[in-house]
Amino acid sequence: MSLSRKRKKELRRLQNDANKLWESQQVLVGQAATVAREAGRQLGKINSEQVVPVVQDAYNRRVAPVVDQSVRFGKHVVDDKVVPIVGGVVGSALSAWDVANAKRHGLVAAPAPSKKGPGIGSVVAIILGAAAAVGVLYAAWQALRADDELWVADDPLSAPNA
Repeated sequence: MSLSRKRKKELRRLQNDANKLWESQQVLVGQAATVAREAGRQLGKINSEQVVPVVQDAYNRRVAPVVDQSVRFGKHVVDDKVVPIVGGVVGSALSAWDVANAKRHGLVAAPAPSKKGPGIGSVVAIILGAAAAVGVLYAAWQALRADDELWVADDPLSAPNA
């Protein structure tokens, strides 16, 4: 296929125009990348100067005290309620083990009267378990409930004053 000189000249001019356009677009994309990098840097600075202190302050004022109170309450329940109950259960189990060993070796003691229904220890354990569950749920509710001061208004973004 042969092209006329005029057509070849027009095609070369069109190709040169396309190359110039491509080069100018590359320059424009480079400038846009520079602006985007600077915007990212500025956003990081604003984040570290404005957002992080507000979030840390809100966490320290709202969440940390509730978590600390929950930890203290949980430790109190475990130390003062659960450990004595578990100790009693383990002691009862070891006593039963000793009785079984004595029976096996022929040293039978008088049988203990059998209980009917749950004893006072079981009732106390159930009540303390329910109280601990309620305490944990209350602490979680306090930590996760909505707070108007923690929400940011949906204002449209405006350019900063230079």
